[in-house]
Amino acid sequence: MDPIGKSQPLPVTPPAPSSAQAKQVGEKFEAVFLTEMVNQMMSTVKVGNLDGGHAEETWRFFMAKAMADQIAKTGTTGIAQSVEHMLKAYGGRPGGTENG
Repeated sequence: MDPIGKSQPLPVTPPAPSSAQAKQVGEKFEAVFLTEMVNQMMSTVKVGNLDGGHAEETWRFFMAKAMADQIAKTGTTGIAQSVEHMLKAYGGRPGGTENG
C-alpha cells in the first residue's frame, strides 16, 4: 500500500476570498493588532491600584482587548480596510494576477 501515491495533489492557488470573507479577515486582523498595540502601551504606565503580578497582567490584557475592540469598531484606523483591499487585490493568486 502506497499512501503517497494515492494522495490528491494540492491546488496550485488557493481560492479567491469573497468580499465578506476578506472584510471579516481584515476586521479580525485589526482587532488582534490593536489589542497587542494597546496592551504594549498599557504595560508602560501604571494603571489603577494593582501592584503587578499575574492578576494585573490578565486584567491589563482584557482591558486592552476591550479598548482595542472599541477602536476597531469605529473603523477609523484603516487597518481592516487595507487588509481587505490587499486580500481582494491578490485574489488568492500568486503575484496578485487575475489569471495566475
